[in-house]
Amino acid sequence: MKINDRNLRTPSRLLLALPIAALAFSLAACGGPSRPSEADVAKGLAEFFDSQGMGDQIDADAAECLAEYLVDSDLSNETLTFLANGEDKQKNEADKALTTQIISDNVQECIAD
Repeated sequence: MKINDRNLRTPSRLLLALPIAALAFSLAACGGPSRPSEADVAKGLAEFFDSQGMGDQIDADAAECLAEYLVDSDLSNETLTFLANGEDKQKNEADKALTTQIISDNVQECIAD
């Protein structure tokens, strides 16, 4: 058996390629949407509340206040992106419940400010 035998080199090349493929896959998985800023979320909230006829109750200042709580929470980046786009949409039921909880817990404080 020769050391330069082609059959021996192919499996070893595959083993060398495995860490490279794993690294590429892990980097692709990390490339999700970035976390929107408080300003972006506030703008989207103001747009949403205005479209619902609540713009006089939830003004820009109240939207900024709520956005601070939302961005500082455990909400997913995807849900925050929906909110920043003025959409009443969440990634999953857990995010929906958390969004509702954060807004209901803080809306009175944010309106009073």
